[in-house]
Amino acid sequence: MSGAPARSVDAIDRRLILATQSGLPLVARPYQQLAEQVGIAPQEVMERLARMLDSGVIRRIGAVPNHYAIGYTANGMSVWDVPDERIDELGARIGALDFVTHCYHRPRKLPEWPYSLFAMVHGGSRAEVQAKVAEIAALLGADCRAYDVLFSTRILKKTGLRIAG
Repeated sequence: MSGAPARSVDAIDRRLILATQSGLPLVARPYQQLAEQVGIAPQEVMERLARMLDSGVIRRIGAVPNHYAIGYTANGMSVWDVPDERIDELGARIGALDFVTHCYHRPRKLPEWPYSLFAMVHGGSRAEVQAKVAEIAALLGADCRAYDVLFSTRILKKTGLRIAG
């Protein structure tokens, strides 16, 4: 537990959380749709979500795409063995690539698992994912000591924690 005091969530915040826990609506004006659904102004939706994000009540705001539905049927978690002292810098560079959906640091489990930097890459084929991973390897250059790609074989959980209505 952190030492920060918990912010209370009122009934409107709770309705916003329920309305967005599967992601933002995939419409041209998601905040307008949420405002109509919850019964408040779009500006208040944005202010409340920003306040909950800043206070840690929610972790992120965003759409949750189904990569398979939009044609990305090859999904590979690339794993990288890079120097620990450069992991933040290298992770930021990899995470900024338009084809990397998320990038994060995980502890190594030596000697079996030397990888500490993970980057998810999606593509229409395994060859496309491998080509993108090769771009990452080129970007890392000599900092890349080893890497691998772990391809998804099935969809498991595509949601975070849910609260009941």
